[in-house]
Amino acid sequence: MRSRGAVEVDGLGVHAFEVPTDGPGGGEEDGTLRWDSTTIVIVEAHAAGQTGIGYTYGDVSVAAFVESALASAVRGADALAPPAAWERMSAAIRNAGRSGVGAMAVSAVDVALWDLKARLLGLPLFRVLPAFHDRVPVYGSGGFTNYPLDRLAGQLAGWVEQGVPRVKLKVSRRPEEDPRRLAAVRDAIGDGPELFADANGALTRKDALYWARRFAEVWDVRWFEEPVSSDDVEGLRLVRDQGPGRLEVAAGEYGFVLKDFAGLLDGPAVDCLQADVTRCGGITGLLQVAGLSAARQTDLSAHCAPAVSAHAFCAVGRLRHLEYFHDHVRVERLLFDGTLTPEDGALVPAPDRPGHGLDVKWSDAEPYRTHGSR
Repeated sequence: MRSRGAVEVDGLGVHAFEVPTDGPGGGEEDGTLRWDSTTIVIVEAHAAGQTGIGYTYGDVSVAAFVESALASAVRGADALAPPAAWERMSAAIRNAGRSGVGAMAVSAVDVALWDLKARLLGLPLFRVLPAFHDRVPVYGSGGFTNYPLDRLAGQLAGWVEQGVPRVKLKVSRRPEEDPRRLAAVRDAIGDGPELFADANGALTRKDALYWARRFAEVWDVRWFEEPVSSDDVEGLRLVRDQGPGRLEVAAGEYGFVLKDFAGLLDGPAVDCLQADVTRCGGITGLLQVAGLSAARQTDLSAHCAPAVSAHAFCAVGRLRHLEYFHDHVRVERLLFDGTLTPEDGALVPAPDRPGHGLDVKWSDAEPYRTHGSR
């Protein structure tokens, strides 16, 4: 039964765009993966003459999943009640699978619905959410393992010069090269800024312990992300419990459903939990993860997608910071008007733009299109 005053969702538009990276030789690397492009799936939700925009980063198959499994589930739903539509979507994909592609598809639609609600109300998205904050601290993230030393050091030092007090590089693809990479970065940024490292699950448990101790003792690394695979919860717990006291272990970017995050907090296996609003079920899913992190007295850090995360994570009580990731910053600036630039080391949502403040630059996006049409 629809509530009085409901505004029906008319339907969804779905698009996908593939943007080449700007890494050396056209590619980028981390500890376990090499890629030469980033695909963004954009969803439009329409109601009462307004359009909300949501997106996720994933394979183009996510776009097809939205069209085949979710579009009919949200059509006619109340645009002012995104969590109710989220429940309808979750029920609709029970047999198709709620994790992975399913969660990413739901995330993109859910973000679009929350943006739509905020636009219908004429309010910025973070004001529609149960906001604890009006800004989100960031850390600069890139430092890919195939960057030459000058580009690596220059990129991270550039963020520090812009007032970002914490930066991260990728490690562990070729561990023997990491000492000179870390030395070059620490020399470039100086002693003050916090230095983070991300292995993307490349190491064994014992190697992860060895490098955790060396990272902390020699280069004062304070954050070690996915030293082992996120699937190895016991391994994460081992590094957390036996590693240096000042070095925090982090994971969670590949969490899709609530139990994924609960598993990392049991024990616990991490010092700081991560969540990606474009993977964890959107803003509705993120609010659930935020409650879980608060109950476990553990901070929550935003993984990537800075343009929407800047609003969404204002609603996280145990907020730590947001990953200002090179690839996503580049794609979002290319495809959207209304992106944010760090101010004093934080992203500050615009109080005078409805929704998350983003508008697609369709003419600029068109050369990269791989799915959908206007």
